[in-house]
Amino acid sequence: MVSYTLKDLIKYFLKLGTTGFGGPVALVGYMHRDLVEERKWISEEEYKEGLALAQLAPGPLAAQLGIYLGYVHHGILGATLSGLAFVLPSFIMVVLLGIAYTTYGGLPWMQSIFYGVGAAVIGIIAVSAYKLTIKSVSKFETAAIKSNWILWLFYIITATLTVITQNEEVLLFITLGFIYMLIKAPPSWVKKPTASSVALIPLFSLWNIDWSKLSQIAWFFTKAGAFVFGSGLAIVPFLHSGVVNEYKWLSEQQFVDAVAVAMITPGPVVITVGFIGYLVAGIKGASVAALATFLPCYLLTIIPAPYFKKISKNNSIKVFVDGITSAVVGALTGAVIVIAIRSIVDIPTLAIAIASAALLWYVKKVSEIHIIAIAALVGWVMRSYLG
Repeated sequence: MVSYTLKDLIKYFLKLGTTGFGGPVALVGYMHRDLVEERKWISEEEYKEGLALAQLAPGPLAAQLGIYLGYVHHGILGATLSGLAFVLPSFIMVVLLGIAYTTYGGLPWMQSIFYGVGAAVIGIIAVSAYKLTIKSVSKFETAAIKSNWILWLFYIITATLTVITQNEEVLLFITLGFIYMLIKAPPSWVKKPTASSVALIPLFSLWNIDWSKLSQIAWFFTKAGAFVFGSGLAIVPFLHSGVVNEYKWLSEQQFVDAVAVAMITPGPVVITVGFIGYLVAGIKGASVAALATFLPCYLLTIIPAPYFKKISKNNSIKVFVDGITSAVVGALTGAVIVIAIRSIVDIPTLAIAIASAALLWYVKKVSEIHIIAIAALVGWVMRSYLG
């Protein structure tokens, strides 16, 4: 029996899109905490299915998970409205910031704010990564670790590789999931091969736009949404190579500012495409860039969703999903380390990160938005008045 309405779900994703800071690691953690643990709208099994599918398909991780969770009990309409509700608030924010940026000639104050916010985000996502780890792999107890040592091995492998390569390899996730399935619950077709498997390859087409620059924007950001796997961590290098090096739409400083906008605004980190699109071609550019980025991930989530949901009931597939999930969470933890290396640049930022994590862990009534606001103020004061 579904204990919530579609209206309830839309309200939730509007709120998450408006107040959910910290990028994909934090956002997937919030969804688990809110929808699985506290409200119990989504089961642990359904969440794991969504996380696995979101990681297997290209595009922004958190947005895909939100779309899948909307699909679980409310089908395509739920997926569509959940995705829109999640993305729209942050899209409006980055467009408004784009207007301010072009009107007032850059955002030097943003770097001051990001000094504190970036450090606070590390504390927030570290707590989220820890909670996802104990839920998806096992608790940090000797007996639990021994019992799930294979999952821990996958977790450590993907975390380490993410830190070293600063990228997330989807083929590795699939391979580890397949290995775990063969070890724990080999399917009948492995013992007695009878038929070849059929892969679902969703296809989509890109509409034609008369204006050449908008056509370039549409095509470039479609590639970003359709062919880049993983979190915002993975898409940033792709965006940099295109908008700075290939098309020369932005300067290096403008691109850094665009990434800063993504980090100091709530919602998915990939919404920085809206800010970039605005700088290149105004409101039309922002709209085309956002639509081109998110449409592929929407299609690549809802098209396989019904098949994925059905086959995931099979015991072998459940084990396969468990193996992938441990690898995914390991990669997300690795991403935390990579982002921390970039954001924690001195003793004050280290102190802000530790204080943020401690507040979130020990003070139950404090929310992420409070921590972000305090960190933004501290960062602004330190950069503006203390050098």
